[in-house]
Amino acid sequence: MTADGGEGAGDGAGEAADTADGAAGTDDGDAAAASRRVRVRGIYSTALTRSLLDAGHEVVQASPPIRRRFEADLPAADHDASVETTDDRQGVGVAGDPDAVADLRAHLLDVGLDALAWDDPAPRGAVFDGVVSTTLGSGAVVDLGDAGAEGFLPFDNADGYVGEDDVIRVQVLDPAAPWADDRPVLDTRVRAMAGLATLVPGREGVRVDGADDAAARELAGMTDLLSVDVPDGWGIEWSRDAREADMDALGDALARAGDRARTLDAVLEEPQGEPGRLAAPAAGAWVWFGRECRFALDGIRREVTSTMPGHHRTKAASRAASAGVDLAEALCSFDGDGVAFGDEETEVDFPFGVVADQFGPREGDRVAIGHGKPDGRLIVLGRGEVTEVDPAAGSLTLERQMSAGGTYDALDARREAGDVATTTFREGRWWYPTVYRDADGTRKGTYVNVCTPVEAFPETVRYVDLHVDVVKHADGRVERVDDNELDEAVERGEVTEGLAEKARSVASALERAL
Repeated sequence: MTADGGEGAGDGAGEAADTADGAAGTDDGDAAAASRRVRVRGIYSTALTRSLLDAGHEVVQASPPIRRRFEADLPAADHDASVETTDDRQGVGVAGDPDAVADLRAHLLDVGLDALAWDDPAPRGAVFDGVVSTTLGSGAVVDLGDAGAEGFLPFDNADGYVGEDDVIRVQVLDPAAPWADDRPVLDTRVRAMAGLATLVPGREGVRVDGADDAAARELAGMTDLLSVDVPDGWGIEWSRDAREADMDALGDALARAGDRARTLDAVLEEPQGEPGRLAAPAAGAWVWFGRECRFALDGIRREVTSTMPGHHRTKAASRAASAGVDLAEALCSFDGDGVAFGDEETEVDFPFGVVADQFGPREGDRVAIGHGKPDGRLIVLGRGEVTEVDPAAGSLTLERQMSAGGTYDALDARREAGDVATTTFREGRWWYPTVYRDADGTRKGTYVNVCTPVEAFPETVRYVDLHVDVVKHADGRVERVDDNELDEAVERGEVTEGLAEKARSVASALERAL
């Protein structure tokens, strides 16, 4: 569907479509994967630590709060892969050894029906020959060729002048999630990065990143005791976390960095040629968590520590909301789906009204429609004014003034000046309707978008479009569209068969209701 699709019916479709919300489950997982050593960071850490330990993996380099919550041994060992919450808190990035990344990607995809996952074409540490496509005020945009991606090279990270059409060799320092409005950050200086240890070509000696205390100096002195072969011409740089690691962990990390340096050595001497990837010593993947995933993770976290209803859903909304959750859980005791104040316990569901009132969205706010695509992209369908918030129903209504030109997707109706689109979103619903009317209030049609469960965050309503939709034309005809696009997404591996079946069942219920 096009960027202005996803619009639809009225409340009459509610009961039938909501019945379909309970249908369809996840696919059965494959046989248990090999045990991996995983470093976990971010707002999902407690739940993912519990989940990974239960699956037979080993969680290492745990933060102090995580170590306090778990009785299991969580060593300061080197990691095969890391799992870190993205900056927007919508999901996690996985980075590390290719086999470990593949296993963890599969594990995380099984968290909930509305999880989606993508391999990273430009993972951290990958080296490309790229072409500068344009220069901006602070850096250059670099076409990475067959990766199908662009990167951003800050001028401070460039070795010399950079101009348009230059062919340059770059390495990914900071990868970017496919749904983020960012490009991977690049550098022209190549390193062999392996978690606790990094090897830097052309550098001598041992350094500790960002630290010059007694522990750092002791670590630098201990490095000579490690029986690890470091390739000639590469200096050693330890991360700050390495100060707390034992000798075995340091040796493992240095050996891994050495292997990656040898991989890079094989390509660094090659002349710069056509744009494309030269080496990727590590792999990467991105996993987006939908609303059902966040509530599933709540349940896992609740096995470990007191967890308020909607813990991860609220934390994903904003940094301020995340801090509010921490405060609430510090002041109150949450048991199951209840909250205890003193000796009294009250059952509560996710407190949408309270969260929206405190952090937004509120009436009068302008909120973006974050239309995710199954291939990982995020398309913003514009911003609308919040005209109503219903705390009891967990819903809000947006109005958008439409510009003239073109037609409304699948409705066979022209877009004209003065048209108004009225969209109603309800938290947790697998669909949402938009009604299009002209300047006189005459209905032009209704578009119902089938999607992962809606989440109304303070600045953006967020979901992932599942292609298949249902429309109701101005003359009352009901039509189902884009089933073929959903089938193709399944064939490409972008949507699981379980999630696709869920989308089809919701669409069928909407057809009957409209």
